[in-house]
Amino acid sequence: MNKLDLRQAIVSFLRSKLAVAVSSAQRAIESATDEETVPEHKYDTLALEASYLAHGQAMRVQECEQEIQRITTMLLPDAPDKVMLGSLVSLLDVDDKRQCFFLAPCAGGLKVPLQHHSIMLVTFDSPLGKALKAKRVGDEVSYKIGKIDYNYEIETIS
Repeated sequence: MNKLDLRQAIVSFLRSKLAVAVSSAQRAIESATDEETVPEHKYDTLALEASYLAHGQAMRVQECEQEIQRITTMLLPDAPDKVMLGSLVSLLDVDDKRQCFFLAPCAGGLKVPLQHHSIMLVTFDSPLGKALKAKRVGDEVSYKIGKIDYNYEIETIS
């Protein structure tokens, strides 16, 4: 699987997310500055609440832009011998079911369809990411979330 194609698919998803965030921020700003939100008395907080929402949406836009920048500029290792940032990892569970993960600097949890596969982005801050860090092909990976134990074997790293 081509990691450059994967990166393009990730950036495409992130740009869609950014477009929604920009639209939401614009609506929130319009709401905060609308003449109907002008307070009529000291207990009327509609304008204040709208300005908080506009600020939050603007921060969301900034975060989306940063994610796109980080994914776009990250190095993609060619043939890593161990799991590192930019690695595409195929794991087998105890039932020999294959799952694909991409080690990314951000956007953990995002699922990207590519070439009839669903690839989930994982960061090293997540339980799975911590368990994968610096592992090699054939190594076992175990981690726990809540009361559920997860166990995998690393099939491939690219």
